[in-house]
Amino acid sequence: MTTIPAAARAGVVRATEARTLFDGPLGAMLLAGADQTAGVAAFVLHPLAPRALGSPVHTHRHEDEWSFVLDGEIGVQLGDDVHVARAGDLVLKPRGLPHAFWNPGDAPARLLEVITPGGFERYFERLGEILSVDGPPDLDALAAVAVDHGLDVDLASVPRLAEAHGLRVGP
Repeated sequence: MTTIPAAARAGVVRATEARTLFDGPLGAMLLAGADQTAGVAAFVLHPLAPRALGSPVHTHRHEDEWSFVLDGEIGVQLGDDVHVARAGDLVLKPRGLPHAFWNPGDAPARLLEVITPGGFERYFERLGEILSVDGPPDLDALAAVAVDHGLDVDLASVPRLAEAHGLRVGP
């Protein structure tokens, strides 16, 4: 017999029902979060533009992430190791492991991120609020959001990743 957490919802989430949390070279679309999964997981789609940095090196203190590549290629740094994951590949990123990701190719990429436990989708919601303001993002606000969600971000990794992988960073 299968046991489903009491507050979890059953059903089908249609692609058209995904809620856009933010757009840009990296986008975030919420399929299901902690409210739908009884806190077990969050499911986030990330479209990623060609040659775009998805995230600088960062480390989660509270979440594990699994990234399933749906389309294109995704470059990933896991600790000191660099890999390319292609459509159909799964990238495992346990909490405590510094990691980054980007699109190394000239075609768009798309990945499904499964994050456990659920709740980290709130980070993307707040990030979207900060990034929706005209002009450059408020770096202090970005840092505060990261701290609030147990995320250590290495902003110094951005120029290194951009140069090493031929990425376009900025407007």
